[in-house]
Amino acid sequence: MGRLDGKVAFITGAARGVGRSLAVRFAEEGADIIAVDLCAPVAGVDYHESTPDDLSETVSAVESLGRRIIASAADVRDFDGLKAALDVGVAKLGRLDIVCPNAGINTFADVADMPAQTWQNMIDVTLTGVFHTCKAALPHLAPEGAIVITNSVAGLKGAAGIAHYSAAKHGAVGFMRSLAHELADRMIRVNSVHPTGIKTDMVVNEVSYRLFVPGDPNPTPEKLAEATKGENLLPIPWVEPRDIANAALFLASNEARYITGVALPVDGGAFIL
Repeated sequence: MGRLDGKVAFITGAARGVGRSLAVRFAEEGADIIAVDLCAPVAGVDYHESTPDDLSETVSAVESLGRRIIASAADVRDFDGLKAALDVGVAKLGRLDIVCPNAGINTFADVADMPAQTWQNMIDVTLTGVFHTCKAALPHLAPEGAIVITNSVAGLKGAAGIAHYSAAKHGAVGFMRSLAHELADRMIRVNSVHPTGIKTDMVVNEVSYRLFVPGDPNPTPEKLAEATKGENLLPIPWVEPRDIANAALFLASNEARYITGVALPVDGGAFIL
């Protein structure tokens, strides 16, 4: 018997990385999945972004576990399109119990050098996208349901070069805590998970190599791992997507039935450094 038997989860940014891990981990515990992802580039983002083939891999991984999945391309910046994709999924799967606003982007720039559009893109995807996801879900979300927002340790503290990212993630914490108040009378819990760097394409990419291993003509994941160990209290360079999915699973399950309004770090101690 799975911890999410009979439940349906809506996950954004589901094509790869943490989003795929959420879909797979929840399916392992008995949930059916409504999955969306942009599957296209976002202007100003330098690393390789998800594709329709990536989303198809998520579909195959969930179906291999014997669970149902309704997947489509949708942009969290487009409320009407996102809502339409979710409405189709709920119509086909019959209910909605868990919402995981997970889609996000990562770019680097000091405030003095940051184009206004870089700031706006970050807010639109990483903060407004959370609002759109939750707003679209609320009419469907069952009593005693759960919302688990993928956030970041940057939502708990700032750092140079990511003011836009940190501001969006801090904003999502305030949104999470306010929404926890609004939904408490329906016994719907709202929490967020705050990773350190995660071993995904958003972190292990050429941009990160240039930032953490500057001037090296032959960067490798191993060199990046060594260079980023100091970012965490534990002697690790990053966490794995499944670590975040496990935390989200706990918060979405009945084991956390009285936990709401919590910002849970899964960060190797990065927050307390």
